[in-house]
Amino acid sequence: MSHQTAPPSTGSQAPASSGTLSLTDVVAQSVGFMGPVFSVSVLLPMLVGITTATGNGAGAAAPLSVLIGTVGMLAIGWIVATYARRIRAAGSLYNYVTEGLGARLGAASGYVYYAGVLVLGAGIAVLIGGTVYDDLKAEFGFDALPVWVWQFAFLALVTAIVHIGVQVSVKVQLALALVSMGVLAVFFVYLIVKVGGDNSITAFKPSSSAQGWSGIAFSVIYGVLLFTGFESAANLAEETADPKRSVPRAVMISLIASAVFFLLGCYAQIAGFHFSVDAVAKNAGAPLVALASPGAFGATWVARLVELVILLDMLAVYIGVSVAVTRGVLTMAKDGWLPKPLTRVSARRGTPVGGTAVVAVVYLLTVLVSQAFPKSVAVPGLPDYFGWYAWLSAFGIFCLAAIYLAMCLGAPRGLKGHAGQAQTWLATVVGLVITGGALFGAVYKVPAPSIYAAYAAMGLVVIAVVGGFAVRSRTAEVL
Repeated sequence: MSHQTAPPSTGSQAPASSGTLSLTDVVAQSVGFMGPVFSVSVLLPMLVGITTATGNGAGAAAPLSVLIGTVGMLAIGWIVATYARRIRAAGSLYNYVTEGLGARLGAASGYVYYAGVLVLGAGIAVLIGGTVYDDLKAEFGFDALPVWVWQFAFLALVTAIVHIGVQVSVKVQLALALVSMGVLAVFFVYLIVKVGGDNSITAFKPSSSAQGWSGIAFSVIYGVLLFTGFESAANLAEETADPKRSVPRAVMISLIASAVFFLLGCYAQIAGFHFSVDAVAKNAGAPLVALASPGAFGATWVARLVELVILLDMLAVYIGVSVAVTRGVLTMAKDGWLPKPLTRVSARRGTPVGGTAVVAVVYLLTVLVSQAFPKSVAVPGLPDYFGWYAWLSAFGIFCLAAIYLAMCLGAPRGLKGHAGQAQTWLATVVGLVITGGALFGAVYKVPAPSIYAAYAAMGLVVIAVVGGFAVRSRTAEVL
């Protein structure tokens, strides 16, 4: 049998891992991918509804939307953790969809999932350089280096970290995540204390949303997006010392810890703006920095510290996304769904050479295109690089939500005999409702050019399904 006809790297009979990563390391991968600090600072205006394409949102009840989204993601997390107890391969959701829906649709899901993650990373590659440039110019008047220089510098740094090895990358992510989350957790508690007697449970009441339950339901989409990437701990299963125990625990620990942070951060910001949607709207560009600035709840040094920790967490996301792609590309290439040269690993470090090359080339091309056509996907009132980030992230998020949905669809079959059927069906239904809602929100009344991201993702899904069947058919011919 040729290499391409080898079965996917799934199955409960996989050999025990000889990896060295600990539970802490794989938690760092998931948290690094999610980027709690980065997410909670960027998505608040979208949760409230002041920067969405439709104007829909939860208003002052944004924390309630986060709470509902948390429940849905815990259901999806349960499915991932249950799969991870018996499937110990670096393919993550690709392997899980294969178990539930078969090899062809599993391959299609791998194409969509890792393309989506790759594009999310490309969005960060564009965003991080622009953010550094603008922060330095605004705070210190330094603009000697153009945006593209910063973009290339961070691309070189992340590529080097990913190539050196996962032991280094997860430790860098852990350090960045702990520092950034620790600083902001203290600031969030400080905000709540300073608000004092004005604190209220109104943020968790449907009546606090001008649009009632419809606005809250729409914002659940963004509540789900906060958790995107929680499953990436499973990408390191082959490099983890005790994957059957550590990976499932890492998935749930990451989800629960991030959920607490998201709820705390969302409530603290809403309370800091005195539950006023108008106040959030006036500071939609950087609400967290506004709260940390003089005249609000902080000082100049506090605002600069907040900007720094957001940047550090953005870097952690950049690393986490890149690590996930390299491992996924390696697994799919080993299974015959991608070209065989992508199975190559570094003889010295054991890191995926092919996957790292794919990441570096795609990121580089994205930066070059964004510089050559800065206005192509511009968002009015925001920097050009943010328009590119918004478009690329919309594409990536649609792809990931589609694969979450596919995994939920296949869970009753894939987990049959390995988990209680009542729990599996409950998690499946909740997961389908949440991911279905997220996909609907990605296309409902969304104007151009944002809607083109969803259309492009849909096109990718169709191509991936065709590719999954076509590649398998060509393989059959050489048996």
